[in-house]
Amino acid sequence: MKEYTIRNERPEERRDVENLVRESFWNVYRPGCLEHFVLHVLRNDPAFIPELNLVMTLQDGGKERLIGQVVCMKAEIRCDDGSILPIMTLGPIGIHPDFQRQGFGKILLDHVLQRATEMGFCGVCFEGNIGFYGKSGFTYAADFGIRYHGLPEGADASFFLAKELRAGYFRNIRGEYATPQAYFVDESAADAFDRDFTPKEKLRLPGQLW
Repeated sequence: MKEYTIRNERPEERRDVENLVRESFWNVYRPGCLEHFVLHVLRNDPAFIPELNLVMTLQDGGKERLIGQVVCMKAEIRCDDGSILPIMTLGPIGIHPDFQRQGFGKILLDHVLQRATEMGFCGVCFEGNIGFYGKSGFTYAADFGIRYHGLPEGADASFFLAKELRAGYFRNIRGEYATPQAYFVDESAADAFDRDFTPKEKLRLPGQLW
């Protein structure tokens, strides 16, 4: 594997990182994508964790090339007993298409989780594919008694994952998680934001979710 560096995002490269996210997610879950605009919005949210706003780079011809990124947000579980359990969530996390399926995504994920643990975060919930995230210790959130906000009882919750960063943190927990509101962006605003980037064709492809 090529030598890589993981570091904090620099203010002057924000648009380059947004373009990286755009390339990573374009036509993956929907025609086009929203994730680069989501990142743009998240940076200004009070729940954003600057210390966990990371990029992955490689040396390419003597220059540093951005190939991956991840951001994290403070979140919470509203427990059935009325208490609030602080956690974090993550995403977008993306790897440039030229470097996907080479192990970089797992390296970046494991790195940010380790750094979060060192900062004192004790648990993570978010939406993802168990086939990938299970390799880094995630399991179904339902196994911990954690429900996804608004999901009817008996509905498929296999997309909703969790991981303890401190052993036993989710023990005896029953409660509900709601994705931070900053993730729910206006699609018309996202389209307007996207017009500042190089035009790309939106395609309807098999396997997309929306």
